[in-house]
Amino acid sequence: MSAHAAIPSVRQRARWLVSDSLVLARRNLEHVRQIPEKLLDVTLQPIMFVLLFVYVFGGVIDVPGGNYTEYLIGGILVQTIAFGMMGPGVSIANDLGEGMVDRVRSLPTSRSAYLVGHFIAEFAAATLGVAVLAATGFAVGWSIDSSVLDAAAGVGLLLLFAAAMICLGTLIGVIARSPDAVQGIAFMTVFPLTFLSNAFVPAEGLPDGLQQIAEWNPVSAVVAATRTLFGNPAATPADAAWPLQHPVLAGVGWSLLFLAVTAPLAIARFKQRTTE
Repeated sequence: MSAHAAIPSVRQRARWLVSDSLVLARRNLEHVRQIPEKLLDVTLQPIMFVLLFVYVFGGVIDVPGGNYTEYLIGGILVQTIAFGMMGPGVSIANDLGEGMVDRVRSLPTSRSAYLVGHFIAEFAAATLGVAVLAATGFAVGWSIDSSVLDAAAGVGLLLLFAAAMICLGTLIGVIARSPDAVQGIAFMTVFPLTFLSNAFVPAEGLPDGLQQIAEWNPVSAVVAATRTLFGNPAATPADAAWPLQHPVLAGVGWSLLFLAVTAPLAIARFKQRTTE
């Protein structure tokens, strides 16, 4: 056999990458089967938030143009996805700290298979979280009042935002030196972004200064876009900032920007960590 024939083609390398990535994604999902508590952040936790806000706070929060339940679900969906970034960060920090990544890289696998498999598994968990939360919303009276195409676009935006949050969590995971550090960094990043937004109350109800921050908050844009695409009340005042006046464009733009920045940085830092 000639030297040229021994070099795998691009198609062969792509097949190997897909095959290896699926094996590693299955390995991550097997951990979930053995330890179901890993899915608490995308199953029971968001359900608790829905029940708490609908039945405890829903009666005292007024939403212009609709009821609070329809207003709330879009915010909870985005909040759940945003907090879900902790999962991929903790997972990859664990694997790096315990030497799992080194063992995988010592095998005849594609160089990028670990990160791709990691992303596939986390994306599957995020998709499950969206489905569980949507079902909970329907149970408490939420409805989708838009066209099929708009509703599909709303789901697509949520999944795009989920991909961006997974990459952000992965970046934190390869930067931090321990899972505990990941949780601290992720919490300090996501907590102000989600609660200083329009996820739970209209931004116009916030004090001056905080209102402007909330209106330019990326989470607010994604939440408003989700509500718009699902036909739910967005409660956007006429004098709101540009992102809330054009929420779909702003929400997609922010999500793509997060992806464009965090994915290359996560890959570069992962390569650096695994060659040190």
